[in-house]
Amino acid sequence: MTIGEFMFDIKFIRENPQVVQKAAKDKDIDIDVNHVLEIDAKHRELQQSVQQLRAERNRFSRAKNIEEGRKIKDRLEKEEHALKAVEEELHNELFQIPNLPLASVPVGDQSKFEIIKKVSSKGRPASGWDFTPKDHLELGENLDIIDVQRAAKVSGTRFAYLKNEGALLEFALIQFAIGKLVKEGFIPILPPMLIKYNITKGLGYWERGNHNNYYLVTDYEEVEEGKEKENPLYLIGTAEHSIVPMHKDEIFNKKELPKRYVGFSSAFRREAGTYGKDTRGILRVHQFDKLEMVEFVKPDEDEKERRKMLSMSESFMQDLDLSYQLVKLASEDLAFPSAETIDIETWMPSQKKYRETHSISTTTDFQARRLNIKYYDGNEKKYVHILNGTAFAIGRTIVAILENYQQEDGSVIIPKVLRKYLNNLKKITPKNK
Repeated sequence: MTIGEFMFDIKFIRENPQVVQKAAKDKDIDIDVNHVLEIDAKHRELQQSVQQLRAERNRFSRAKNIEEGRKIKDRLEKEEHALKAVEEELHNELFQIPNLPLASVPVGDQSKFEIIKKVSSKGRPASGWDFTPKDHLELGENLDIIDVQRAAKVSGTRFAYLKNEGALLEFALIQFAIGKLVKEGFIPILPPMLIKYNITKGLGYWERGNHNNYYLVTDYEEVEEGKEKENPLYLIGTAEHSIVPMHKDEIFNKKELPKRYVGFSSAFRREAGTYGKDTRGILRVHQFDKLEMVEFVKPDEDEKERRKMLSMSESFMQDLDLSYQLVKLASEDLAFPSAETIDIETWMPSQKKYRETHSISTTTDFQARRLNIKYYDGNEKKYVHILNGTAFAIGRTIVAILENYQQEDGSVIIPKVLRKYLNNLKKITPKNK
């Protein structure tokens, strides 16, 4: 694989330097495209020189001119060493260039986000409260389904035990979502929750210091051509992190696409520097469970599949009868590999505002280039587009259910679509302590 074939397409940068510079700026990421092109020019110059020297070496070798052949060999070794160094420098520079936002993405910080639509619950709209709602932690502790105090004793702050009907509610959400998604052609998968460092680099979420948000587990030594190579293992931040790279260095048949997966896993994040109400209860914790959708699609089907993925996430909210809004993120809020992200924000009565519960994104061919994932289009090999989207962030969905389905006496109604998974239980009632 050459420099032009992976990561960001160097040919595109050569032909569109101002577009790339502006796209990075729109994401609030500082890059110097001119510097990248200078390194690229040096790289091409050295490539040409090495090719010429190799041809001369071969010519002198055939002529059995030992003295000239030795001189050429010495020059070639120096040039090859220089080429390797420049290639590595170019490789590192290209890794720092983010994916370009789509033209439809609002430019700016989070104040520039675009609310696409709002959908109100039929049972209890956001404005339809005739008592002061409790927050999910107070409800959960009174119902004896959330225990953060014992979790803090065992694991530290921002961990929790889900128990009794709380645990059953999680299993119900999983069964409900998996059942719907399998009917839509999604392959259920339980992925590994540890990934190698080189895989994290391919995904692109660890750039610009974001690796500090993920847990380094251990140093992992793998044997490669008789040499031990350090390759640390990280805990995943979502199932997507190990599902996307499962097809690294593979080529799909065109008829296989779209390839759809729904993965369930625990997710682990440091969430460093986050304080206040967000850290109360299970809204923002270091470990949470999640159902994540991942798709590998042909480029011309990206938008269609992305809208379908969004409609699936919306359908879950509608089935649970929760009030929500769709928000198109502005450019500075996009993740490094994302070209577009639409969030579903669900109404949280205790906070009197909408909070993110789902994200649906396209990374276009950005991750596919970094991980070398292609498909056959006739005799031609092309890069796939990769999509990801939340089916359920379990903890946040439980927060939304507890707060939106609470009754004045502290009990919580079970959403109708989940009752069959809980032995037809209709309500969770406070426990006597």
